[in-house]
Amino acid sequence: MHKIGLIIAREYLTRVRKKSFIAMTFLGPLIFASIILVPIWLASSDISDEKVIGVIDESGLLANHFTNGRMVDGNLEYELIHSPLEDAKSDFSSQNRYGLLYLPDFDVNNPEGITFFSESNPSIVLSKSIEGMLEKNIKDIKLARSGIDKSTLDNLDAHVALKTINLLEGDEKKGNADVATLVGYVASFMIYGFIFLYGTQVMRGVIEEKTTRIVEIIISSVSPFQLLLGKIIGVALVGLTQLTLWLLLTFTISGIVMATLNVDQLTEATQTEIISKLPEAERERAEAAKKIKDVIDTVNIPLIVFSFVFYFLGGYLLYSAMFAAVGSAADTDTDYQQFTLPISAPLIFSIIILTAVLQDPDGKLAFWTSMIPLSSPIVMMMRIPFGVPVWQIVLSMSLLVGGFILTTWVAGRIYRVGILIHGSKVNYKTLGKWLFSNR
Repeated sequence: MHKIGLIIAREYLTRVRKKSFIAMTFLGPLIFASIILVPIWLASSDISDEKVIGVIDESGLLANHFTNGRMVDGNLEYELIHSPLEDAKSDFSSQNRYGLLYLPDFDVNNPEGITFFSESNPSIVLSKSIEGMLEKNIKDIKLARSGIDKSTLDNLDAHVALKTINLLEGDEKKGNADVATLVGYVASFMIYGFIFLYGTQVMRGVIEEKTTRIVEIIISSVSPFQLLLGKIIGVALVGLTQLTLWLLLTFTISGIVMATLNVDQLTEATQTEIISKLPEAERERAEAAKKIKDVIDTVNIPLIVFSFVFYFLGGYLLYSAMFAAVGSAADTDTDYQQFTLPISAPLIFSIIILTAVLQDPDGKLAFWTSMIPLSSPIVMMMRIPFGVPVWQIVLSMSLLVGGFILTTWVAGRIYRVGILIHGSKVNYKTLGKWLFSNR
């Protein structure tokens, strides 16, 4: 055990001291926190500058929609101008307006000739906002002329907001399909990336030691299996260290920002009273932050974090053993490429079927692929946010542990022979011989 510990320490310290590890350790939380906080910021902050747009209405149809010559629509303020178009265009730069909207004497049934003037091309969002304002007002005019009451017409619309409750293991818990989908996709793709990232580190480390003949010196003091196990565990600890730091820093950054938005305060029973007493701008920000907080609360975060860490470690340990076996059998990049595709195929297949799993998280395909160790780390992380019975999670985790033990035994049998072989052509038949060799 002492020798394995030395190998683990060497693999661990060599990697955590690299500048790339330190840089990604601190950049990762900023990226993950931004994924969480940017939607809150977009929903609770006014990120667009208010723009003033002059309006020349020769039709006179929209005059009744202005109050004291002004009309506000979101971040756009429309100012009615009573001067000829050419004069307004010549005075445009001195009036500190973003644009000039010209409405000729048009037919509401065929609104043509409406023109927007500005010093630069307006964004698609701005153009759509202006078009939406005009369409809404023209629709009101047409309704008034037809004798149809607008409020009556609006009452015909039916807006249904489906509330979902998960009945799992006798408990009731609010659910949200959109959040579950997002969490499942993010967790699955992160595990997919982590397995490839750290698994290939093990493989390249084995290839490097083999090609430089360092391994021949190392195994004079330790057995090949001890070297394999120490290398796998050492890199696993590197990944676990980085993942732990990412989670701690991400939740710390998110918690600080959420606290500044008073989100926790707004989730108490007195939230309605608190919000109603806030100024309008603060009230809108608080309501938006509260809605997002309520959505986040529909996810069982402790279970997600625990499952993510377990499947990350389980998936890594299983695949890294196979990557190490491939590295021991290869002398060049060309050699190992023929073996990496069969290893990578189950991971790629798991990513491909995520859409099918998403459509039916409790279906046969989702169930069986979340039980098979080669695909369970990715597929089960997609299913868990939707609610999975505890017995299925326990069974899946148990099979993953069993798969790791079996894979490590197989990889160890190949590794102990391949690590000392140089210059010979290796194929699958050769690997089979090494597996059952008594050498």
